[in-house]
Amino acid sequence: MTEPNKLPHHGVPEHQPAAGGIAARARAAAGPQYLNGLNPEQREAVETLDGPVLVLAGAGTGKTRVLTTRIAHILSQGRARPQEILSVTFTNKAAREMKLRLGQMLGQAVEGMPWLGTFHSIGGRILRFHAELVQLKSNFTVLDVDDQVRLLKQLLQAENIDDKRWPARMLAGLIDGWKNRGLAPGQVPAGEAAMFANGKGGKLYASYQERLKILNAADFGDLLLENIRLFRENPDVLRQYQSRFKFILVDEYQDTNVAQYLWLRLLSQAPSRPGLPLSAIIPGATDAPIIPGHAAGVNPESRYGEDSSLDSGSAPSAHPGMTTPQSQTPPKNICCVGDDDQSIYGWRGAEVDNILRFEHDFPGAKVIRLERNYRSTGHILAAASHLIAHNEGRLGKTLRTEDVDGEKVTVTGAWDSEEEARAIGEEIEELQRASENLNEVAILVRASFQMREFEDRFVTLGLPYRVIGGPRFYERAEIRDALAYLRVINSPADDLAFERIVNVPKRGLGDATVQLLHDHARKRRMPLFEAARAVVETDELKPKARGSLRDLIMQFDRWRAQRDVTAHTELAEIVLDESGYTEMWQKDRSADAAGRLDNLKELIRSMEEFENLQGFLEHISLVMDRDGEAGDEAVSLMTLHSAKGLEFDNVFLPGWEEGLFPSQRTLDEQGRAGLEEERRLAHVGLTRARRRAKLFFATNRRIHGTWSTTIPSRFLDELPSANVEITESKGGSGWGGAGGYGPSRFDNIESFGSSYSTPGWQRAQANRNRGQGGRGGGQARGGFEESQSSFSDARGDTFGGGFSRNKRGPMVIEGELVAKSTGTVSEFSLDDRVFHQKFGYGHVVKIDGNKLTIAFEKAGEKKVVDSFVERA
Repeated sequence: MTEPNKLPHHGVPEHQPAAGGIAARARAAAGPQYLNGLNPEQREAVETLDGPVLVLAGAGTGKTRVLTTRIAHILSQGRARPQEILSVTFTNKAAREMKLRLGQMLGQAVEGMPWLGTFHSIGGRILRFHAELVQLKSNFTVLDVDDQVRLLKQLLQAENIDDKRWPARMLAGLIDGWKNRGLAPGQVPAGEAAMFANGKGGKLYASYQERLKILNAADFGDLLLENIRLFRENPDVLRQYQSRFKFILVDEYQDTNVAQYLWLRLLSQAPSRPGLPLSAIIPGATDAPIIPGHAAGVNPESRYGEDSSLDSGSAPSAHPGMTTPQSQTPPKNICCVGDDDQSIYGWRGAEVDNILRFEHDFPGAKVIRLERNYRSTGHILAAASHLIAHNEGRLGKTLRTEDVDGEKVTVTGAWDSEEEARAIGEEIEELQRASENLNEVAILVRASFQMREFEDRFVTLGLPYRVIGGPRFYERAEIRDALAYLRVINSPADDLAFERIVNVPKRGLGDATVQLLHDHARKRRMPLFEAARAVVETDELKPKARGSLRDLIMQFDRWRAQRDVTAHTELAEIVLDESGYTEMWQKDRSADAAGRLDNLKELIRSMEEFENLQGFLEHISLVMDRDGEAGDEAVSLMTLHSAKGLEFDNVFLPGWEEGLFPSQRTLDEQGRAGLEEERRLAHVGLTRARRRAKLFFATNRRIHGTWSTTIPSRFLDELPSANVEITESKGGSGWGGAGGYGPSRFDNIESFGSSYSTPGWQRAQANRNRGQGGRGGGQARGGFEESQSSFSDARGDTFGGGFSRNKRGPMVIEGELVAKSTGTVSEFSLDDRVFHQKFGYGHVVKIDGNKLTIAFEKAGEKKVVDSFVERA
C-alpha cells in the first residue's frame, strides 16, 4: 500500500484554512491559553524568541505579563528546560510575582526554575558553587551594612586614620560605588582613591578585600564583582554558564549599573571553543583586567572618551572595556525589558546608557515598543508623553490609550507650603465624601521633608494615612533623637528619652554605663537623669565616662535654664548644635545624611506654629498615636522614587518648584544628565495616576530655615496646554487685599514671570478690580513693607498689619482644639449619636478620656475632643 505522503498530487492545490473560517477559528482555540488577551505588540514580544530583543515597555503597558508569558512560551514550545533559562529581576518582590504568575500559567514548572531571581541572589548562587576560585569557601558569610562599617572602622584604626574626619560609613559608600562600577582595588582611578584619607582610599579598599577573604566573607557588592572576576579569570567556568543558559531575560534593564551590565554581557555571548584566548570569549577583552572607563581612547577619569556621544543624547558605540568587534560570535537569545523614560536611580549607580546602547551592544537586535497603556486616561498620558519628549537621551515612544480622555491634569498654585497642604487635604476630603477609597489616593513628594506638612495637616483633619517606603516623619531616627533631647529638657523624669540619647552622638557611655544607671535608679527609686547626677559624684564610673556624663548633665541644666528666656525654636537649634548631633550628621558621608539634615531643619520649622515647647510635644504625642489597623483605608504618602511600580486612581504631586523639583542639588552635581533624570522622575509621577493627576506649587517655601519666593517648575511649562487645567486653590488664603487683611503686594505687578495664572494672582487681580485696597494702617495701595513680612521674623510679623502670623498654640480643627486626653471621663458613651459643626452627624465608636473617635455619616472616622460635639 502506498504511504499517504507518497500519493501523487495530480495537480491538487495545497490547502490553507480560510481566514475566519471554521478550521482557522478551531486552530486558534486550540492554541496556548496564555496568549489570549495579548495585544499585537505584546504577542510579538512573547513570540520573538530568536536573537537579541529589546522590549521598550512604557508605564502601564503590561511588561510583567510579557516577561512571564515569554517564559511560559519558551517552555511550552520546548525551546528550553526550566533550568536553562536565566531570568533576572531587581527585587525579591518582582521575582516572587513572576514565579506566582508562572505557576498559574504552567503549574509546577516554575518549581524547576532555579535561575529566576535577583542579580545578587543568582550571583551569590554561582559564587558558592565556585567559591574556591575566588579565595572563599562555599559557606562564606554575606556581611550587612553594619558589619561592613565595623570592619572598616577596624582598618581605619589600624592605619591611625581619624574616623571622625574620615568616617567609616563614607568609605563604605565609596567602596560600594566602585563595586557597582565593576572596579577591583587595583582598578580604582588615582583621582578617586585620593578622595578619602589623603589618597589612602585605594589602599584601604585593598586591605578591606583582603580582610574579607580572611574572614571568609563577602559584602553585597562582591556577589557580582567576584562573579565578574571568576568569569574573567576562568574562561572554562564562563563557558559552562554560557552553554547552560539558552535564554536570558532581564527585567528593568534601564536600572542596571556597570557591574550588572558587565555580568550580563559576559553571560550573553555564545559559548566559545575551549582553548580560545580570553579576547575571543569576552568581546574587547585582553589578559588585562576589564576596567570600565579604561578602554583604548577613553579618558581614565571618565566613563566615556572625549568624543563621547552622550552629550548629544545618543548612545555611545560600546560600553567601556566591552567593545564589539565585527568578527565576534553572534549573541545568544537575550531579551531585555525596560523603559528608558523611567530610569530614575542614577544616584545609586544605575546607567540609563545601558539601555540606550542596546542595539550597539547586540547588532541586529529587534526593538519592540509597548505603547498601549492600560492604566491612565488620555489626558494624563498626553501630558506625560509631551513632558518626557523634552529629553534628548531617549529611544523614543509615545504612550497611548483606548480609554476615555478623562479629567485634565490640574495645576494649582498656593501661597505657601501650609496652604498647599491645606488645599490637598480639602480635595482629599471631597474625594472621601464622594465615596472614593482612600487607598486609591497618593501624595508623591520629591523630598522626604515635604511630608511633615501633610502629616500634620492629616492629623488635624483626622485623615488616616500611611508612609510608603520609610517611616513617618516623626518616626524617623533623626527626628526621634532630636525629640528625645527636647523631651528630657521638658521633663527630666523621661527615662526612655534620656536613655535614647545618652550616647548619641557617641560619648563613650556604653551599655555597661546605662545598666549601672538603671540599677542605681531602681535602688533609689528615682528617674534615670537624677541617678546619673548622683553617680557622677561617685567613683563608680571610669574617669572618661564620668566626665562625659557630667558634661551632658551640665548641658541639660543649661538648656533647661534657657527654656524660659529663649524661643523654643531657637532653643532646639542650640541643643542640636551644642550636643554635637548636627555635626554628627554633617560628618556622615552616607547618601541619606543630607536628607536627615533637611529633616532636622524641617522639624525646627514645624515648631514655629506652637506657643511653647510643651504645646509642641503634646502635638507630637497626638501625631505619633497610630491606632489604625493595617487593613484600614488610608492615604499613601511617599517620595517619587518609592512610587515606582505603584498606581493609584488619584495622585497629588506637590512641590513643583525650581530648586525643589527639579532638585537644585541634582542639577549642580550632574548638569543636563541630572535634569533629564529629574524629568524622568516627573514622568514616573504622572504615570502613577489612573484617573486624576493634580500638580501643586507654592509661591513661597521655607527651605533650609529661610523663606524664599519660588519659581514654578520648568516642567509645568513643558506640559501641553490642551491637556492641563489651571485651578483655584481650595486651601484658603491668609494674605491679599480681601477680608480686611490689607492690600496685596502684587496689586501693581503686571506679570508673575510665568505662563501660569496662579490662584494668588487671580485673587489679587479680582480684589484690585473691586477697588478693595489701601487697608492695613494707612499702608499705600500696592505697597508691602518689608518690616511687616512674615518672612523677616517668624516670631511676630503680620501681613498688611491685619493678619497675624504669630506662633500658634496647639493644633486646631477649624478653630477646635485638638488635645491629648486629659484623663477625665467623657459624658458620651459608645454608639451615642452626635453632631459636629463641620463633620455633621455620626456615632461614637471609641472613647479615650475626653477624646472621641466618631464615625461620621459623610466624613468617615475622625478623632475629636468631646467638648466640640453635641448629642443629636
